[in-house]
Amino acid sequence: MSENRAQSPREQWGSSTGFVLATIGSAVGIGNIWRFSYVAGENGGGAFLIVYGFSVLLVGLPIVIGEMALGRRGAADAVAAFARDMPRSPWRYAGWVAVLGCVLILSFYAVVAGWSLKYFTGAVSGALWKAASEGYGGYYREFIADPLAPVGWLFAMLALTVIIVAGGIRRGIEVANRILMPLLALSIVVLAIYSATLPGSAKGWEFLFLPDWNAVLKGRVIVAAIGQAFFSLGIGMAVFITYSAYIAPGTRIPRAAATIAIGDTLFAVVAGLAIFPAVFAFGMNPAAGPELAFITLPQIFLAMPYGRIAGIMFFGLLTAAALTSMMSLLEVPVASVLHRSRLGRRRAAILTGCVAFVLGIPSALSFGLLSGVRITGSSVFDFVNHGVSNYLLPLGGILVCVYAGWVLSRTEIMSASGLSGTAAGVTWYWLLRLVAPVMILLVVLDTVGAL
Repeated sequence: MSENRAQSPREQWGSSTGFVLATIGSAVGIGNIWRFSYVAGENGGGAFLIVYGFSVLLVGLPIVIGEMALGRRGAADAVAAFARDMPRSPWRYAGWVAVLGCVLILSFYAVVAGWSLKYFTGAVSGALWKAASEGYGGYYREFIADPLAPVGWLFAMLALTVIIVAGGIRRGIEVANRILMPLLALSIVVLAIYSATLPGSAKGWEFLFLPDWNAVLKGRVIVAAIGQAFFSLGIGMAVFITYSAYIAPGTRIPRAAATIAIGDTLFAVVAGLAIFPAVFAFGMNPAAGPELAFITLPQIFLAMPYGRIAGIMFFGLLTAAALTSMMSLLEVPVASVLHRSRLGRRRAAILTGCVAFVLGIPSALSFGLLSGVRITGSSVFDFVNHGVSNYLLPLGGILVCVYAGWVLSRTEIMSASGLSGTAAGVTWYWLLRLVAPVMILLVVLDTVGAL
């Protein structure tokens, strides 16, 4: 089959606002809600936030602009973005790395998204609050160890994602993000305001904002901030490449990229203000990940005034944030299938969703039926998560830097980015070529314990 098959006229976003909302929705995910603020609090608070801001500016933003420029230039999919002029070039494999990464991430990300949907429906129906008698730790562990339930919720979230992506860029993904993103913003702000009114909530603000400059001097904070900037924005997955293939010619990439970076960071910080003041107000230990969302917070919601309403809002927020990210993760491989086959969008979305579902079943069962299966000492879920997050995505980010900064001509990539003839463009170009790849490499070395 030919590498580039003729397609129907390429879709476009209905507006630049729709594009920006969708890309922010892609970046804003579960990790922004349950991980960012914990990492900040444990690594110097306000000092970390300052270092994080510089990390976004010097590492995250240059790569986001680079990915967007490649997407606009390729005007197709992730693979074509790396091999537009030479379809058989070895660089096409850089695109396939990103496509593979998205499918694998979607397979295990949808598992956790399914947990969120389960808790949201339980909060609405009241079943979640009735489970308090058995303890939320036991409730959570019993659920994820069930031989069927996690697979069912995995299927539900993937089915919902497939339906949206099958609707297309403008009528599916853009419409969904235009509805979900304002609701996300409203929910997180309301929860943050309510959390601030709780007695003892000031300790949560101190945890997040009180600067510890000694932590920064240790050096580990810098690496943590760079890593958080990389993963929070969703760099290396070719989402920005794929979404930017659908932008209108007049869209200003630098402005859109800056808006995305600011929006993603603001959401993560406000999410912390919604969660950690409440955690400290009730004397709980701060934590990150599933323990925070599915064990600690339900206990807090049950104890606080109007807590059930807050719980419904929180788990609805968590589910919606997961969904906006899953749309983009599915769109990357769907775009590649569309570009290389005669399949229509609906069939391509169903096919890719089925692949992600099959791959996700072992992760969904890794806490129950397959709990005895260990790969290098880790569960299936943790093995896939660790491998993709710590190796495949950084590799994708470095490949973007090398291809955009070293393989393409300076004139070509500057023109695609919309920064030709500007001082900002020169700065961006050298950050992309030299600073960003070195910083990503430092994060990888830290992950493997080489630093």
